[in-house]
Amino acid sequence: MLSDDGAEHELRSGFAVVPDRHVTPMDDVSKVRELNVPRDVSADAERGQADPLDLGATRLAHSSLKRLLDVFGALAGLLVLSPLLVLVAILVTLESPGSPIFRQRRSGYRGAPFVIYKFRTMRVVEDGPNVVQARRADHRITLVGGLLRRTSVDELPQLLNVLKGEMSLVGPRPHALVHDEYYGGLINDYDGRFRTKPGLTGLAQVSGLRGPTPDVATMAARIEKDLDYIRDWSILLDLRILLQTGLIFAFHPAAY
Repeated sequence: MLSDDGAEHELRSGFAVVPDRHVTPMDDVSKVRELNVPRDVSADAERGQADPLDLGATRLAHSSLKRLLDVFGALAGLLVLSPLLVLVAILVTLESPGSPIFRQRRSGYRGAPFVIYKFRTMRVVEDGPNVVQARRADHRITLVGGLLRRTSVDELPQLLNVLKGEMSLVGPRPHALVHDEYYGGLINDYDGRFRTKPGLTGLAQVSGLRGPTPDVATMAARIEKDLDYIRDWSILLDLRILLQTGLIFAFHPAAY
């Protein structure tokens, strides 16, 4: 349950701050293009010319086993964690007024926008073009929110996104719309990460690429891991990433 998000007027550790001159107006960002459906690569495969990214995207798109893992995993998680989720919602509401759930638009499968769910961790809640990165000792983060962010518990409401089919348990972490516009213009093959559903956790995050991205090269390394995930996908890879996530990311030093 890894946090790489752009904000409650925030950008979670994992993204560089986008300078104002690069901010894309939301009227334009809202027109995020939907990528083409992965094409049928069977003919290419017969000729030995298939792109590994095409092949991986096709396997993902047609895998009923992955969807079963998502549905049963999300249902089990919501059932087992329901007392914790209720407790967190109460604590968030008691500490600061407003809904305990934060909603923000993100880019999903084929670049289509969807609304992601998180527990609210900041006093300021916005879903706009100006994304300010969360910092250590950030005054916007509430006391309860700081604990939620350090443990990644704030990401658990995304199990609902998984049940709705908007996300998967494992996949590239979804970025704020404005960041997709910004980095998409700077990094080759950035759009390749939209060839599968975004995930609660991903190969990049368990490969040491969670945390700040102070430059484009750092983000490019993360995107390459996202593409590696699609190329190499198997259900065993998903299970390994889920196991690694559980072992590595409680109180991760890059989460704040």
